[in-house]
Amino acid sequence: MLFANHLIIVRGAGDLGTGVVYRLFKAGFPVLVLELSNPLVVRRKVALAAAVSEGEIQIEGMNGRLAKDVQEALSMINQGIIPVLVSADLESVVDQLPARPTAVIDARVAKRNIDTRIDQASLVIGLGPGFFAGQDCHAVIETKRGHTLGRVIWHGSAIPDTGTPGIVAGKGAERVLRAPQDGLAQWHVAIGDQVSSGEVLGDVNGEEVKAPFDGVVRGLIAPDTAVSMGLKIGDIDHRADRDACFSISDKALAIGGAALEAVLSYLNSMVLD
Repeated sequence: MLFANHLIIVRGAGDLGTGVVYRLFKAGFPVLVLELSNPLVVRRKVALAAAVSEGEIQIEGMNGRLAKDVQEALSMINQGIIPVLVSADLESVVDQLPARPTAVIDARVAKRNIDTRIDQASLVIGLGPGFFAGQDCHAVIETKRGHTLGRVIWHGSAIPDTGTPGIVAGKGAERVLRAPQDGLAQWHVAIGDQVSSGEVLGDVNGEEVKAPFDGVVRGLIAPDTAVSMGLKIGDIDHRADRDACFSISDKALAIGGAALEAVLSYLNSMVLD
């Protein structure tokens, strides 16, 4: 790897976090992913977080694999594998590393700052709203679709969360499937399936979840996942492009490119200094 001595920790590997990992990995950076024990990821076919439940996942030439501990994760990196380590505690992971990471990227997209601090690495990056560059982190990346998507913000914050999903093929909030009640999600369809408006896709504790319009199933939360009412549990794409369900999105790649830009800008500034 060109940047073998510059380990980057990415916290959260949903579809957007996976776009970040993809850009960094392809550019030659070693990457360690931290995830929760039960990630509530919807676009599972393009999310490294799926390795937590599946053990391993292949995404556009990346091999993501669940690591049992930090030492196994470091061994995987040397083999060209993206390790996915279950840990919500960044500090305990960093303490076990041979050297501090060059960068920590909060890609959990929680729309708020959970526990990220600017002193956690030489470069700390936050994705989306909830962070203020110069206080919580060194840089913020805009995640909202539109003209500023993928911008690196070195002072200030991203656009506040609107609570409304971005428009894709003319569909906004209606393309998102949400849990109708608390319970376990079950599905009668799979990611990539073509569905018709009103078709029953699955249920949560017996209450049906139906397709809002004709399209393709872009994402579904893992079967038997415990969900709460209102939680995003699926995504229907009106464009009906099945291949898009299994490839990293334009949005994720734009955000990933911004993360790569931020890391390289930081390293370049160190050389110039």
